[in-house]
Amino acid sequence: MAKLISVIIPVNNEEANIPLIYQAVKDQLIKLGSDFDYEIIFVDDGSTDKSNFAVTRLCDADPKVKLIEFSRNFGKEVATTAGLHEASGDAAIIIDADLQHPASLIPDFVARWTQGFDMVVGVRNNNESESVIKRLGSVAFYKAMKLIGETKLASRTTDYRIIDRKVIDEFKRFTEHNRITRGLLDWLGFKKEYIYFTALTRQHGKPSYSKIKLVKLALSTFVSHSLFPLKFAGYLGIIIVSFSGPLGLFIFIDKYILDDATGFNFSGPAILALINMFFTGIILSSLGLIALYIADIQSEVTNRPMYVVRSRKNLKQQ
Repeated sequence: MAKLISVIIPVNNEEANIPLIYQAVKDQLIKLGSDFDYEIIFVDDGSTDKSNFAVTRLCDADPKVKLIEFSRNFGKEVATTAGLHEASGDAAIIIDADLQHPASLIPDFVARWTQGFDMVVGVRNNNESESVIKRLGSVAFYKAMKLIGETKLASRTTDYRIIDRKVIDEFKRFTEHNRITRGLLDWLGFKKEYIYFTALTRQHGKPSYSKIKLVKLALSTFVSHSLFPLKFAGYLGIIIVSFSGPLGLFIFIDKYILDDATGFNFSGPAILALINMFFTGIILSSLGLIALYIADIQSEVTNRPMYVVRSRKNLKQQ
C-alpha cells in the first residue's frame, strides 16, 4: 500500500506564489513514484489578497489539494499547527509558500525518512536576501537559547522538515497557545537527521513576518522554553546578598568592635547604602523563591505530556 505524504503550506498574502509552489511541490511528489501518494494542504492565515481564490481554483482542479481557511490572521505557528492537526499522511512535510525552501529537496527528505529517521530537519546555510539585522538577531537568539533554554534548538533550523506520523500524533497533544512549532517538535525528541540548504530568493510579495513579529516570537519562545527570565530576579538577589552580607559584617566588626582600626572609616551614608543593598537582595531572593512556585504552576498549566514514547514492542498501542 502506498504511503501517504501530507504537505503543509501556510499562506498569508501569497497569491502570486501559490500556483508556483503548488507546481514545484507536485513535480517533486510525482518523482517519488507509485510507492507514495500525497495530499497538499494550504492553510490560509487570514490573507487579505486573493490567496484564498488561488487555492480554491487548485482545489477544483486537483482533488489532492485541500484548503483550511482561517477567519482572521492567527500567525504562522498556529497555521502550521492547524495543518498538522488535519494531516492524514504517514508523514508530513512543512514548507513555506514563498519558494525560499527548495522543493527539490523533498525526495531527499522522504528518502531519509524511509531510512528510519522520525524527523528530518532543514537547516539554512545561507540566505542572500536576509538583512544584516535579521541575521544578527537570529545568531543572538540561538546563542541565548543555548545558554538559558530548557529546550536546545539547533542553530539556523527552519520549519522546512518532514515529520513521521508518530511525531505528529504526539505534537497534537500540546495545548499551549503561544508556541513556536520547531521548539515543540525539538522538545519531543525522537530520532533526527539534518539536511542543509541555501535559501532561494523570494519570487513575489513581501515576507508576512515583520521584525516586530519575530521579536514577539522570540520573547514567547524564551518564556515557554526557558525558566531563566522567571528566575533571574532570584539569581540577582543571591549575588547582591552574597556581596553585601560579608561586606556589611566586615564594616560592623571594623566600626563597632575594632573601632575603625583598619583605617577605612566608613561613613554613615555608605553604611546606609549597603543596608539598602542588602535588603534589596533579600527582596529579590524572595521574588526568586516565588518564581520557583510560579514555574511549577506554569509547567502544570502548560500541560505538556509527561513523557513521549517513540516505539513499543510486545505491547498494545495506547
